[in-house]
Amino acid sequence: MQGQSQQQAYDRGITIFSPDGRLYQVEYAREAVKRGSASIGIRTASGVVLVVDKRSRSPLMEPSSVEKLHKADDHVGVASAGHVADARRLIDFARRQAQVSRLRFGEPVGVERLTKNITDHIQQYTQVGGARPFGVALIVGGIEDGEPRLFETDPSGTPYEWQALAVGEDRGELNDYLEESYRDDLSLEAGVGLGLGALASVNDDVLDPSGVGVATIDADSEQYVALTDEEIERHLTEHDLLATDGESDELDEE
Repeated sequence: MQGQSQQQAYDRGITIFSPDGRLYQVEYAREAVKRGSASIGIRTASGVVLVVDKRSRSPLMEPSSVEKLHKADDHVGVASAGHVADARRLIDFARRQAQVSRLRFGEPVGVERLTKNITDHIQQYTQVGGARPFGVALIVGGIEDGEPRLFETDPSGTPYEWQALAVGEDRGELNDYLEESYRDDLSLEAGVGLGLGALASVNDDVLDPSGVGVATIDADSEQYVALTDEEIERHLTEHDLLATDGESDELDEE
C-alpha cells in the first residue's frame, strides 16, 4: 500500500520526480499532444511552410473556427497540436513578446529568441505547484536576419530546431515521410507540396482543401501568408492529392 501511495504522489505532483527521474504530468502532457491532429513544419531555401490537419468533427461546424495556424508577428507563424485552449494562451503570450520587442527595441523579435521565451514560460509550469503543464506542442517558423528558422516547443519547456518536422497524431509516420523526401534546396512551392504530400500519406493519399491549413513565410518579403482554399486546391490538384466528392465524405467521417 505504501508503494502504491508513493506512486500516486509521483503521478499527481508536478513538482515531484519519480525515483527514475520522470515527471509524470509532463509525460501525460506529451500524450495529449499525440492525440491532437497533425501539424507539419518545413524549412526551405526560400522560406518556411506550415501545414496542418484541420478537419472538423461535424459538417455543421464552421471550418474557420478550427484554429491550428496562427500569425504571431508579420514574419513569424505558429502551428499547434494538442489542446487548442492551451495553444491560444501560448500564442497570446508569443504575440505580446513580439510586440514588446518592437516597442522596446524598435525591431522584429528573433525567431529563436521568441521560441526560447515561449519555452521558458512553458517550463515554469513544470515546477510550480497548483498548475499543470501545457498540453500542446508548437511549431514556430519565421525569418530571422533573412534566414528561415524552424523550431518546436515541447511540454517540458525544451526548444528544438528542425529542418522539417511533424507533431501530433501520426508523428512517427509523418516524420518518416519527411526524412525520405526532404531536400535542403526545396523552393517554397515545393515545400508546400512536400507538406501536403506528407499529410496525405496518412489520409489515404488524398486531402480536401477545407480540411487542410497552409501558411508560408517567404524569406524575401518576410511576410506570413495564409493560403486560401482555392490556392490549396490548386496545390492538391498539381500533386494529384485532391479528394473526390466521395473521398471527401469519407475523410470527414474519420
